[in-house]
Amino acid sequence: MSQSITESTETLTAADGFKLQGFRAKPAGAVRGGLIILQEIFGLTDQLKGVVRAYAQDGYDTICPCLYDRIAPGTVVPFNEPDRGRDMAYNLALDKVILDIAAAAACVNNPHGVSVLGFCWGGGVIVRAAAEVNLRGAIAFYGTRLPTYLDAKPKCPLLFHFARTDPNATPEIIDQVLKAFPTAESHIYEAGHAFANEVRPAYVADAATLARRRTLDFLAKVHAA
Repeated sequence: MSQSITESTETLTAADGFKLQGFRAKPAGAVRGGLIILQEIFGLTDQLKGVVRAYAQDGYDTICPCLYDRIAPGTVVPFNEPDRGRDMAYNLALDKVILDIAAAAACVNNPHGVSVLGFCWGGGVIVRAAAEVNLRGAIAFYGTRLPTYLDAKPKCPLLFHFARTDPNATPEIIDQVLKAFPTAESHIYEAGHAFANEVRPAYVADAATLARRRTLDFLAKVHAA
């Protein structure tokens, strides 16, 4: 049963002193764990706020840090401007992104620990976060630029949701990822990139529902202790 939630905008302070915003939703009842949501290339969209709310309703103290705040505070890129979004995301300094993720983790930390879940660009970043931030688990929905993270040494379990027709994760890339992280859980869906974003044309309801159920199972397992 879904819990009632409270929403807030948090000011996060990274280890280098930089302050950024984060959209947070917290369950009113028992908290199963903390969860960080990492953005697609579009920033903190209304759709992503809905994702934050949904996981909070499932019992997770959930936050989406505004990772564009370092270069363009408050920016949300329209879905019909993907080139602009890619330019912004790819120009973020990943060392600083990790500091911002760590600040988000500190915000929602609790005795059950914190996990990270990323979509698209954020789905690649979760691999590096898993290596450098104290996390219970890391989940990627159709991650991009995955070959650039293959040398990372994750310290927590990984879950990958791939899409069969995603040009960002070809069969060759998927094979590279699974060879690099042989203990990772992975699933391939009959869908394309962005299949879990219900406001985009690529949305595939069956795949999105199944991936979310598997994600909740994974979270329940890594936050059980």
